[in-house]
Amino acid sequence: MSELFDAVDALIAGHAPLPQPGERERLRKAHGLTQEQVASALGVRRATVVSWESGKTEPRPPQREAYARLLDGLAELYPAPPVSRPAPAAGEAAAASPTTASTQAVPAPVPGREPTAAAGAAGPEPAPTAARPPRTMVRRPAPAKATTAPAVNDPRFANGPLAVVDIEDGHPVAYCVGGLVLDVPAKSVPALVDWTLNEAKLGASRLNGAGKDADPLIVLTPAACERYGLPVRLSNEERTSGRLPEGHKVSKQLARADWQLTRRGFGPWARIYRPAQGGKRACVQLCIPSWDALDTRSWGDAGQLPAPELARVLGTYATRVITPRGSTAVTGLELMTALHPPTRASEPDGAGKRHSQHNPGSLGKEPVSCAPCEAPDGHPLLAGLPRFHQRTPAEMLMEEAYDWARPLTDEECTKRYVVGIDVNMAFAAAANGTAVGLGAPTQLRNPAFDPKLPGSWLVDLSHIELDDRLPSPFTPRGERPTGPAWYATPSVAYAVELGYQVTPVEAWVRYDSGRYLDGWYNRLRDAYMTTMADLGVTTDLTPAEFLAAMDGHRLRDPQMATVLSAVKATVKGGLGKLRERPRGESWKPGEPWRALSRPTWRPDIRAAVISKARTNMHRKTLKLADATGQYPLAVLSDCAVYASDGPSPLDFLPYKDGKPLPGGFRLGVSPGMVKHEGTQSTLWAESVHEQHGRDENIARYIKDGHVTRTDNGE
Repeated sequence: MSELFDAVDALIAGHAPLPQPGERERLRKAHGLTQEQVASALGVRRATVVSWESGKTEPRPPQREAYARLLDGLAELYPAPPVSRPAPAAGEAAAASPTTASTQAVPAPVPGREPTAAAGAAGPEPAPTAARPPRTMVRRPAPAKATTAPAVNDPRFANGPLAVVDIEDGHPVAYCVGGLVLDVPAKSVPALVDWTLNEAKLGASRLNGAGKDADPLIVLTPAACERYGLPVRLSNEERTSGRLPEGHKVSKQLARADWQLTRRGFGPWARIYRPAQGGKRACVQLCIPSWDALDTRSWGDAGQLPAPELARVLGTYATRVITPRGSTAVTGLELMTALHPPTRASEPDGAGKRHSQHNPGSLGKEPVSCAPCEAPDGHPLLAGLPRFHQRTPAEMLMEEAYDWARPLTDEECTKRYVVGIDVNMAFAAAANGTAVGLGAPTQLRNPAFDPKLPGSWLVDLSHIELDDRLPSPFTPRGERPTGPAWYATPSVAYAVELGYQVTPVEAWVRYDSGRYLDGWYNRLRDAYMTTMADLGVTTDLTPAEFLAAMDGHRLRDPQMATVLSAVKATVKGGLGKLRERPRGESWKPGEPWRALSRPTWRPDIRAAVISKARTNMHRKTLKLADATGQYPLAVLSDCAVYASDGPSPLDFLPYKDGKPLPGGFRLGVSPGMVKHEGTQSTLWAESVHEQHGRDENIARYIKDGHVTRTDNGE
């Protein structure tokens, strides 16, 4: 009989009901799970989960029953949102359905305070403006060529992650994602904070079940700054300090309403909060573009955009990456933490209570000390070194990006062009799949090298001799090592891959390790690919079609081009923050600086990613050289320049029957593939070398041919 029962159970498991493919993806993302996490839990490959979510294949036993159980549990936590009704036409506001929320509702009372306390304690307010009839939420058409952010699934944040507050006809209005416009009844900054938390339905769901929901972001235009008593521009003194003076009237208003500011005060990115009560957060992030909150190196001219367009740019970025918390570099770090929160809830104890415990796979709550070789100059670990001591490669880990160039050979001078190719999202691609340390390092003497063990290794690689037409993969300047030096694990592993013997004499390794950056890479990769698709560049293009699509792609939708720039800046800035140096803190060498107190201050992780990116570039150049006899003229970070008979990358990259060289450079939009960076004449390259020296890196100027280096006359 038990065999019959087993057979029946198998039939039930084999036909366990599942939601539609799109709903499967929604539920996973709502709980902050990655496809890798689901695949690992079910014992399948990530590609299998991708197929399940796209509807290409269906799960089979025994995974089907477990997958159905997972989705059923998530469906209870994140019910499908009700189908929204279209906004009423003009003149029909009075007959709007009850589901259309009014923005003139009375604010919800704050525990322990009278309902009107926030507004009444806000201090003097601007003179009243002419009254107008209350208006309901209006969803306006998004700007032309808009690809609005994905639909919001969490009803708590029905209006999206952020709003840009502007003044229209003398009244504040909030522009949200998807063309939604809300009336803002608040007449002061404290009242604006209360409205945001109690009525606006702004924010974003956590990216990981153990993490926290993203706080709502309010962006203030210059007109809104004036309306709420803030300066449109910071004075020189305020810009230097990065904040308003503590005695500013708005700061006093916030204090009287029991709101607090973080240590950085009321600056371009101000966080206004009350201490959490009962596990419930009360926090709003402000962004003021006219105070230079949006760095032009990352955001271009986004700070000058009209409110609806700025809402589209920032809203798209927030939905695809994460709600900004500061610069793109700061946001890059925040994304790492949001995907791997430092703590999680434990299983219930005997009394049924849960407790906070370390979240495996995260960097934890407390910072860990780096190894002495990983410490940058001035670090407290190096306080005992003599003043002005110059550390050698045998004392300091120097994993940096390539900056290498060489003169053209006579044969290369006969070619008409020099063509640059650039690796897409090179550092993000290098982060993917890289095992990094999660905890403190352990010192080893004369260790056997283990390519699976992240850390720093003191080893002599000077015996490795490669073609001098290629840069050495072991130094940023491409020079052959001259003796023992410190290397991150990927560099030493590449030496082994090339067939050379390595004998470390010392190492600082991290036994507690994991692929911490995989989820970070996946999130940024998806944001990058989706945004490139908005610009007309997709994965299904042939190499020639790809090059044609890339020609002028940023002009097709400048706003999405801005999002693209911000996504790229998030990658480089986030990795750079892992080794942040002192920044205007009256710091002296040997003293700790503020960044050292973060668990995400991890120079070893940055070194591992850069090491892998550099060896990845060398591997591709070596493949191309072995297959075609072509060698790079210059390499700068993720850009390589080659001599070519024609102006296109297709004139020197080998493609056979439409297929690229295995392991070499491949044209395409995906991270790790390459695009056309720029083309100049060979005469131009020779003139640069004649004017600035044979070692001048022409990859730095290949994009537009404009040499920015100043000629010193030597």
